[in-house]
Amino acid sequence: MKPEDVVIPEDALSESFLAATGPGGQNVNKVATAVQLRVDLFKLGLSPDAYERLKQIGGSRVTNSGELLITARRFRTQDANRQDARARLAKMIADAHIVQARRRPTRPSKAARAKRVEGKVQRGQVKRARGRVVLD
Repeated sequence: MKPEDVVIPEDALSESFLAATGPGGQNVNKVATAVQLRVDLFKLGLSPDAYERLKQIGGSRVTNSGELLITARRFRTQDANRQDARARLAKMIADAHIVQARRRPTRPSKAARAKRVEGKVQRGQVKRARGRVVLD
């Protein structure tokens, strides 16, 4: 699933604007351009597996009440930050729909095991040869 294909229900989102840091000069002190997007994960209507993966991807940004917090403050305008936050959310949701292939554990071949043991034997011989020199 691509981030462009993700449909986010509006009732699952709530936005608040706060003062941002960084570039913008005096404008930064006057205008609340940073966006804090709160997403109610239950209202997204994800499958249980995708929901768990999204919680994993969100990490510490997911609250105990099941909300995902995304703060966007990269740009100087509210609209640009708002678009950035929504794009990041869409990417997270798209990534949550990707199911990782299960890893099948493999065993080393007989030849690989023999080669490893042979290497250990050779190393042991080298170390043994470092012992005290006995003069006859």
